Amino acid sequence: MSDHGNESESEEIADLSNPDVTTKYRAAGDIVQKALQKVMEACVADADIAAVCEMGDKIMEEETGKLYNKKVKDKKIEKGIAFPTCVSVNEIFGHFSPMKGESRILKAGDVAKIDLACHIDGFIAAAAHTIIIGDQKVEDKRADAIMAAWNCAEAALRLVQVGNTNTQITQAFGKITEDFGCKHVQGVLSHQMKKFVIDGNKVIIGAENPDDHVDEFEFEANEVYCIDVVVSTGEGKGKETEVRHTVYKRAPEVTYMLKTQKARQFLSEVNKRFPALPFSLRAIEDEQVARVGVSEAKRHELLEEYPVLKEKDGEFVAQFKFTVLLLPGGTKKITGLPVDDKMVVSTLSVQDEEMKKVLAKSANPKKNKKKKGEAKDGDEAKEEAKEEEK
Repeated sequence: MSDHGNESESEEIADLSNPDVTTKYRAAGDIVQKALQKVMEACVADADIAAVCEMGDKIMEEETGKLYNKKVKDKKIEKGIAFPTCVSVNEIFGHFSPMKGESRILKAGDVAKIDLACHIDGFIAAAAHTIIIGDQKVEDKRADAIMAAWNCAEAALRLVQVGNTNTQITQAFGKITEDFGCKHVQGVLSHQMKKFVIDGNKVIIGAENPDDHVDEFEFEANEVYCIDVVVSTGEGKGKETEVRHTVYKRAPEVTYMLKTQKARQFLSEVNKRFPALPFSLRAIEDEQVARVGVSEAKRHELLEEYPVLKEKDGEFVAQFKFTVLLLPGGTKKITGLPVDDKMVVSTLSVQDEEMKKVLAKSANPKKNKKKKGEAKDGDEAKEEAKEEEK
């Protein structure tokens, strides 16, 4: 089992002040972009969601497998999936990554949210995107949810700047979703990410709620964040579904000797292959071992669950997620695809004057100034990644 609990030896250099760390984030980001694009293309009417998710995971495994294959101090660099491919439709909030026998078929007009992440040496890049299945233009409340989520994501990109606070982003989400007659889903958090940590302690809450309080903080240089925007046309409160939960993460601080042989086999495989990051039960080699093992492991709190929650029937949920690096030259978005605003047209728009000003700003102001060496930053990262491939 890998020991990701003790990072003290490398803590000083495991952030963006180390150019090698930045390169690994960017390389992981490129793979996520490729996988997300391929999964989007596979999301067509009559496609099987389980098969699409399997394909997304396979792409991430194969692409990460091509990089960083030289041992460092006689140790292999770990890489692979950091969050399994999920395709959640319509009123489902997320985390739908079904087993083969429990899948569903995509239909024309479905609002499909694709969510995935990979890592190189524990440095994680994550993304999510929402599309309408089939080549049809939508102008109803599906478009309202998608465009509300997209504008929230665009505002967050401009507000995740050194010196700004997480509260500014939460407030922006509230103003923008209100203008679109939507709500940000309660309980959704955007996390700081660190090496092998997908859900760091610094968080941005999507919807202010008396029951959920998060500490205010200022963004600092060399930090990495995964911004997760999930917007609903309904109340934004998750309700339980009868769908089997398949995405889990090992709770590393909890230990227990499980009773049955299959459960011990399951936990042994999890400890070996997924010691720190989320995984899907689809990835467990023996399906029966997965089904038996997960229930016993859950009973003894050895796993953290990513539940499949839903909105009221007839409502729609949209999601956009991206990874940002707070580099010395400014905030750099390394994952996330553009919305197709020719096919998704809302009759509503951002009315709040403050938010209009935020959205009117360039998301990459440094680039416009064309300072000497500015463009070199990304090129250098790509060159370093190529060198590692050799």
